[in-house]
Amino acid sequence: MLTYRNRLHLMAGLGAATLFGARAQAASNYPRRPIELIVPYAPGGGTDLLARAFAEAAKPHLEKAIGVVNRTGGAGAVGLSEIMAARPDGYKLGLGTAELTMLPHMGLVSFKAEDFLPIARLNADPAAVTVKADAPWKTLQEYLDHAKANPGKVRVGNSGTGAIWHLSTEALADKTGAKFNSIPYDGAAPAVTALLGGHIEAVGVSPAEVSAQVAAGQLRILAVLADERLEAFPDVPTCKESGTDISIGTWRGIFVPKRTPDDVVQILREASRKTANEQSFKDTLKKLNLNWAYLDGLEFGEQVKAHNATFATLMKRIGLAR
Repeated sequence: MLTYRNRLHLMAGLGAATLFGARAQAASNYPRRPIELIVPYAPGGGTDLLARAFAEAAKPHLEKAIGVVNRTGGAGAVGLSEIMAARPDGYKLGLGTAELTMLPHMGLVSFKAEDFLPIARLNADPAAVTVKADAPWKTLQEYLDHAKANPGKVRVGNSGTGAIWHLSTEALADKTGAKFNSIPYDGAAPAVTALLGGHIEAVGVSPAEVSAQVAAGQLRILAVLADERLEAFPDVPTCKESGTDISIGTWRGIFVPKRTPDDVVQILREASRKTANEQSFKDTLKKLNLNWAYLDGLEFGEQVKAHNATFATLMKRIGLAR
C-alpha cells in the first residue's frame, strides 16, 4: 500500500513527466503560430531591409509566417531589451546587430551579450563617410582637414548614441585627431533624411543605407572603413588608401533569448541556413547593396564573444564606456 508521502512523490514524478512531455511535444510541433521578428531600428534602414528580406525568403522553410516588428529607440536598446526579455519559446526572434556587444559597456541597458543565443549571421557591412553631392569636400582627407580646422563644427549623423555608426565616427576621430559633433537618430534612415535636408554635414552609416541616394546623385561616399574596396562601390576608396588605417563595421543576424529550448534553436538554425542560401535572398541583398555573410550559430557565437571584448576596450579608450 502506498503511503501518503509515496503518493506525493508519485504525483510529483507524474507531474514532472507530464510537463517534460508537454515541452517536448511543444518543441516538436514548433512552430504552431506566426513568429515575430523584432527589428531594433526604424523602417527603411539596412537592418529593417535585411529583416524583411529574410522573412520573405524563410517562407518555404518555416510552416508559419514571420512578421517584422520595428521597436526603435536608444540606439537599438529598446528592441534588443524586448528580445532579451521575450518568452524563450521561439515565437519572438530578434534581428540583432553589433550594438548588442556595445550598449552593455555603456551601463545604459540591463542586458549583456551573453543573454542572447545566436541563430545565424546573415550580413556584415563596413561603416562609410558620406556627404551631400554638393559638399565642398571631394576626398576623405579634405573632409578630415576641415574637421580638424573646425573642431565640433562638422555634424555627423548616426543610428543612436552608442550605436555602431556612432562608434565608427568616434573611432575615426580618435585615429585622425579630428573633432566631430555626433548627432543621434533612431536609425540610419532618419540620419540620411537629415543629411539630405541639410541639417547635418555627413553620416557614418553603411554604404547600403545611402546607396539609393548615391545612385540618384544626391549623396557622395568619400570612403569606406574597410580593408578592401566594395564590389558594389568599386570607385570608392578605403580609409587605408587615404592614409588612415581603420576598419570598422557592423554585423546583423538572428538571435533568441538564451533559455530557448535546444530543439527549437536547432529548427531555427536549420531554417536560417536554408533561408540564407536561397538564391532569392542573396539576390535581394545584392540589390540592396547589403553584403551576404552567413555564419552558422556556433561560428557566429564565437564572433560575438570576440567583438564583445574588442568593443569593450575600444569604447573605454574613446570615452564611450563606463
